[in-house]
Amino acid sequence: MSEDQPAPFIPPHVEDETSVAPIGRVFGTREYFRLWIAQAVSSIGDWIGFLAILSIVSRISDSAAAVSLVMLARVVPGFFLATIGGVLIDRVDRRKVMVFCDLGRAGLLALLPFVETVLGLVLISLGMEILTLLWGPAKDASVPNLVNKEHLTSVNTMTLIATFGSIPVATILFSSFAALASFLGDFDALSGLDLDQEALALYVDAISFLVCAAIVWRLPIPHGHTTQKKRLPWSPSAGDDSSSGGRQSRPLRRVDWLQTVHEIQEGLKFIAGHPRVRGVILGLAVGLVGAGAMVPLGPVFAREGLGGDSATFGVLMTALGLGAAVGVIALLTFQRRLPRETVFEFAVMGTGLFLILGVAFSSLGPSAFAIAFVGACAGTSYVTGFTTLQERVHDELRGRTFATLYTVIRLCLFLSLVMSPLFADLFEWIVEQVADNPSVRIGDSKYTFAGSRLALWGGGLLTLIGGLWARHSVIRAERRAAEAT
Repeated sequence: MSEDQPAPFIPPHVEDETSVAPIGRVFGTREYFRLWIAQAVSSIGDWIGFLAILSIVSRISDSAAAVSLVMLARVVPGFFLATIGGVLIDRVDRRKVMVFCDLGRAGLLALLPFVETVLGLVLISLGMEILTLLWGPAKDASVPNLVNKEHLTSVNTMTLIATFGSIPVATILFSSFAALASFLGDFDALSGLDLDQEALALYVDAISFLVCAAIVWRLPIPHGHTTQKKRLPWSPSAGDDSSSGGRQSRPLRRVDWLQTVHEIQEGLKFIAGHPRVRGVILGLAVGLVGAGAMVPLGPVFAREGLGGDSATFGVLMTALGLGAAVGVIALLTFQRRLPRETVFEFAVMGTGLFLILGVAFSSLGPSAFAIAFVGACAGTSYVTGFTTLQERVHDELRGRTFATLYTVIRLCLFLSLVMSPLFADLFEWIVEQVADNPSVRIGDSKYTFAGSRLALWGGGLLTLIGGLWARHSVIRAERRAAEAT
């Protein structure tokens, strides 16, 4: 959208009427601040529910393939339903869509503690993901209705904070639910709820979505395909009311099933001729495949490799989230003193190296410490990689480049979440064929070559190789540039 044609349907003088410092400076308006609170609560709930589902599927099934099926239910809908969801959002009341999705997710989460089959987990995960795919676009499309255009940049930044900043909060909460569930389980009045860590997490998650629905219901969000009666003077539709009482239809988007293919074709033509850009995209992609494997394999590794339970997995995820937060903060502090591309390359390599080291330990403390460095390196590579692309790619090619990057990220996320558990089962089978006992004695300790550990080693090695390849691409590009001059 060009700067001389701002987003339409923004309420006039919203900032003067509703914003107060410091909310007005950061969030633009009180209305968006309330929507941001709803998003933050929803995001924390999403992550808590995600961790609880992983813990449940790991408990009721010894196969990593079961984890893969649940991950498949969370990833696949995005490939097929995202565009359809966008069209639906343009045709219906967005506020009602968000409230319906929040209520639906709360209901599904309340059922989860009573599910004891992998099929049930897959079906509920599928329903959760479909509702999330509707909630997200409805929220994004509603933001211009709540703030003026000069605040869009800052509110988009706050959106990222709500999305990624909720990860360490959710992991800490999930870890603390084990002790809280044990305490509440002593009360006879709560015995019927069969409280454990996963059940308590899911009940709290359901309540968070109910709170989110209550917040959204009170927001002044107009109907998805109509304007407000008052328009800003610079709005494209100002002074052009239709004969139907000032209502004006917005053109409905068509579903383009080949959009992803077109984005890849356009972006790859540019990326193929630019080693620096190619190195950054490859580094981000393989880093996601390697480090992302910790999410589906984490519960299995916590049980098989560390001899723990769901609380152990929660500690690992807390370490990962806190490490990412510390890494990004450190980067923001020292970014002016460090070469960004070099930091990116070594951050990708560090992600793989610390992942290999973290899953090599058989005790929780050293493993969590190394996993925290995985989070720090992964967060640093994410920020520096995106910033490098924004600086290196010209404006007229930036959209296609990022479209290709997002497509690659979706594909790599699919590979990481779905394929890594299958590789874990494959490695488990190979170890059983080669050795009768997958464990060896090292002193007084028993070391187990579990399939989850071997798969995570493979992911770490892949990430390390990707970082080395990115470094090689940059060095080769610098040499060619020097020879050309």
